[in-house]
Amino acid sequence: MTTIHLHANTTATPEQFVEGLTDFGPGRAELFGNSADKDLVVHEKGVDHADVTEGSGGVWERLSYDWSNPRHIVLRTTDSNAWGGNSGHTYDLTPRADGTTDIAYTVVRDGKNFRGRVFAGLFASVGKGVLAKTFQKSVHAIEQRS
Repeated sequence: MTTIHLHANTTATPEQFVEGLTDFGPGRAELFGNSADKDLVVHEKGVDHADVTEGSGGVWERLSYDWSNPRHIVLRTTDSNAWGGNSGHTYDLTPRADGTTDIAYTVVRDGKNFRGRVFAGLFASVGKGVLAKTFQKSVHAIEQRS
C-alpha cells in the first residue's frame, strides 16, 4: 500500500474547491486530468455525496464521495480494475485569514492485483512527482474557473 501526502495553497475558497471537486458534468477532464469525460459515470449524486466511476488510460475506480463535512472530503474506492483495500483520496481544506485556502491531499493506493501493485509501486517512487503536478494543475484550474 502506498500513501502520498501533498499540499497546496489556493485562492479558491473551500466552497469553490468543493464545487469544482464535485462537478461531474462535461469538461471534468479540464479540472481533473485523470478523469476522462468518456469514462465518467455518475451512478448517484445527492446534496453531500456521490457514487461515481471515473478514470483514464485504462485505469478506473468507482468512488464514494462524501462532502458532508465540507472541510474534510473523503473519496473511498468501492471498486476498481487496479485499486482495492483502503484506496481512496482525502482532501482537508483550511481557510486562512488572508483569504486563501490550504489543501492537504492524501492519496492511498492499495493494489488489488498485479497491475495495481505495479502502479502502487510506481506511485511510491517516481509517481509522487507526477501526481503532485496533476494535483497542482487541478488546483489551478479550479482557481481559474472561480
